[in-house]
Amino acid sequence: MTKSVRRACAALLGACALILGVAACGLQSGGALPLPVKPGSITVQPDLEGQTITVGSKDFTEQVILGYILAFSLSAAGADVRDLTNIQGSNSTRDAMLAGQVDATIEYTGTGWINYLGNETPISDATEQFNAVRDEDLKRNDVVWVNPAPMDNTYALAMSKATAEKTGVKTLSDYAALVKSDPAAASTCLETEFRSRQDGFPGMAAKYGFDPAAAQTQILQTGIIYQATANGNCAFGEVFTTDGRIKALDLIVLEDDKQFFPHYNAAVTTPKDVADRFPSIAKVTAPVMAALTSEAITELNRQVDVDGKEPADVARDWLVSKGFVNY
Repeated sequence: MTKSVRRACAALLGACALILGVAACGLQSGGALPLPVKPGSITVQPDLEGQTITVGSKDFTEQVILGYILAFSLSAAGADVRDLTNIQGSNSTRDAMLAGQVDATIEYTGTGWINYLGNETPISDATEQFNAVRDEDLKRNDVVWVNPAPMDNTYALAMSKATAEKTGVKTLSDYAALVKSDPAAASTCLETEFRSRQDGFPGMAAKYGFDPAAAQTQILQTGIIYQATANGNCAFGEVFTTDGRIKALDLIVLEDDKQFFPHYNAAVTTPKDVADRFPSIAKVTAPVMAALTSEAITELNRQVDVDGKEPADVARDWLVSKGFVNY
């Protein structure tokens, strides 16, 4: 099967998935951006000026913020950006891009390597992990990855101080031992995707040598897990390491002592035909992505999840503070 045929099949399958699974999310042509921006250090680019670019993102806080950072950057460069942020789930967002409904997203290297490309073993060096997913996704799916950011938002389990004192757990090896010896004391709250992903709970259980079915798990929405863990409703909870609520709620992250969880550096992804038509996407986003450290995105996440600000406002204010765009 040729690459063009594979891409056509992927697009057809993606379109069917969108029609059947996520049509209720409003995946049409996208809407206008909620806020205007003007050029700053990002200037209007001839290949982008007046061109329609649809930017997508997944449906959790950090992804929506990153989606708007990408969208505002391209808008300042002259593109007519259509807003398709807040798509439900990783696979739906990926399918939307393969089906041609999304032109650009910010994706994570670990998600690409394991969840989309089907590899079981992460690569321990962040740069090598990016290079591997970039090369394989281009070869197999005509998806271009550029401009990996320093930020690395990996999975983790967290607990309250009270749970730490009660159980003595410090590492994921300690957690695994607790699951085996006293499953009730290791009650764990997870969101649906993490519960089934190979780079999530099942893979972690295999690495640390416990039966995931033996763990007393409860499925909650991502945003609820943090407060439930802090309150003790869950002894342990799935978290993202760049989430501002970890510090705000005084949670303790368990050490991944066997280094199971992959690197999840954020990078800009586009279909190859979009990258070829609009080379300035890579040029415009390079300095923006370079400024996205783990500390920076954690603070932006905190402003949304703790302070209650809107993701679009937080994204635009950050870009303005860095001089990339103006109001």
